[in-house]
Amino acid sequence: QVQVAESGGGLVQAGGSLRLSCAASGRPVSSLAMAWFRQAPGKERELVATIGRTGNYENYADSTKGRFTISRDNAKNTLYLQMNSLKPEDTAVYYCAASNGPVITSTSMATYWGQGTQVTVSL
Repeated sequence: QVQVAESGGGLVQAGGSLRLSCAASGRPVSSLAMAWFRQAPGKERELVATIGRTGNYENYADSTKGRFTISRDNAKNTLYLQMNSLKPEDTAVYYCAASNGPVITSTSMATYWGQGTQVTVSL
């Protein structure tokens, strides 16, 4: 059974940076497709960034391209999301997700979910 747990959220001013971490257990992250989603109050959960199981595929939401970077450290069995130039509209609960499939491009393709970590960006 795969378990994932996020950390690293918090309060940051607009223009600042945060790095989220997602620690995985039960399977190596190198054998999983993984992704970051976020959900703001009153909105649907949306895909922020995704990395394929082989690591050769990455994709980002248009709103995060050029500002966010997804990566993973196989030795630490951890997925990361580096978030730069943060904006108030990035405020949301951020979720780590994993799948046994090749890639995650929607919520329905994710099998394993973390509990989420709150990111709040103030003006």
